Amino acid sequence: MGLYGGSFNPAHAGHIHVSFRAIRHLRLDSLWWLVSPLNPLKHAEDMAALGPRVRRAQHITANYPKIQISALEDELGSRFSVETIARLRFLHPKTHFIWIMGADNLASFHHWEGWQDIFKLLPVAVIDRPGYALKALSSPAARRFRACRIAGRSAARLKSMDPPAWTFLRGPLHPASATAIRAKIPDWAHEDDIAPRTNAKI
Repeated sequence: MGLYGGSFNPAHAGHIHVSFRAIRHLRLDSLWWLVSPLNPLKHAEDMAALGPRVRRAQHITANYPKIQISALEDELGSRFSVETIARLRFLHPKTHFIWIMGADNLASFHHWEGWQDIFKLLPVAVIDRPGYALKALSSPAARRFRACRIAGRSAARLKSMDPPAWTFLRGPLHPASATAIRAKIPDWAHEDDIAPRTNAKI
């Protein structure tokens, strides 16, 4: 099972693109979007309420049964991803989890609470994002766990590997950006039909 954490402020086609690539290359049975109540590294005033972010995520993924939307962090009361991961491993000891994130997150991953522990708790798959490959692969996190990286062509092995183990998946990029969407539609969270559905298959 893949765990894809983030603010999803708002969720967009780029998130679906990352999910498609993770499910395909890692051969995942399912992928959970963990919609964060509040990202500690982002300004609260820029963050829409959790409800609209969850509803939009549910709306744009409605045709993709392998993607499940969760507000688990809010339910558990966890502030940091490392807490959520530890709790999930305790609740589901027989499930093989893989942490999924975009290259933009790897570039700043060393600012996350318990970032080294995350690498040691479960395998990690990083999906390339426009303009971030160099920053991501030269980041403190990438350097710290350089010896544990496997080639992207071997990504399917990741789910059976003991952490720390990670991979960087290059390939087609998607230009969508939550920042750009908020700039263009600042009141997106108040729209009735908050996002179009698509019919692509995973």
